[in-house]
Amino acid sequence: MLVVVEEYNPEWPIQFQEIKREIEQALLGVRYISIEHIGSTSVPGLAAKPVIDLVVISERDDVNGVIHALTAKGGYIYAGELGIPDRHVCRKADGIPARNLYVTVQDCQSVRNHLGVRDVCRRNASLRDQYGRFKMELSRREWRNVDEYCEAKNDIVCMILEQAGLSEEDRDAIRRVNTTV
Repeated sequence: MLVVVEEYNPEWPIQFQEIKREIEQALLGVRYISIEHIGSTSVPGLAAKPVIDLVVISERDDVNGVIHALTAKGGYIYAGELGIPDRHVCRKADGIPARNLYVTVQDCQSVRNHLGVRDVCRRNASLRDQYGRFKMELSRREWRNVDEYCEAKNDIVCMILEQAGLSEEDRDAIRRVNTTV
């Protein structure tokens, strides 16, 4: 399987805003902290898979309400944590543009990972460009699945997360989550 990675597309932030408005409508009356654009499409100038990654950050007690609203009013299907604690995956089969939507508990490891990579790559053009070149190189290889591709990025992602201030223990945990079995 080939993993498609494209040069940065200035439409990605616009697509995020459209999806965000849709999610805000589904979440009317529901408590949550924020809706964040994460992943490589959230970093100007960074090559990425053309999939908009978003996270709804909420307090632990509000996660179920957020998930319920997204499934009942937003057309999403709840897929579970999928092996990553406090990161709940919601899918939308007919979602255009393509997206990955997560509901996370505030300050959980997953959200610190996502925001850390995003924020470091936004601040550090050299590291952003290095990461982008590496992802483009990886996209030229054949993979059994996208998990293998993610595992191949472990070293550079952990280097970025070190710049974001994540502890060695947190980086090791993220490396384990991104390692295929």
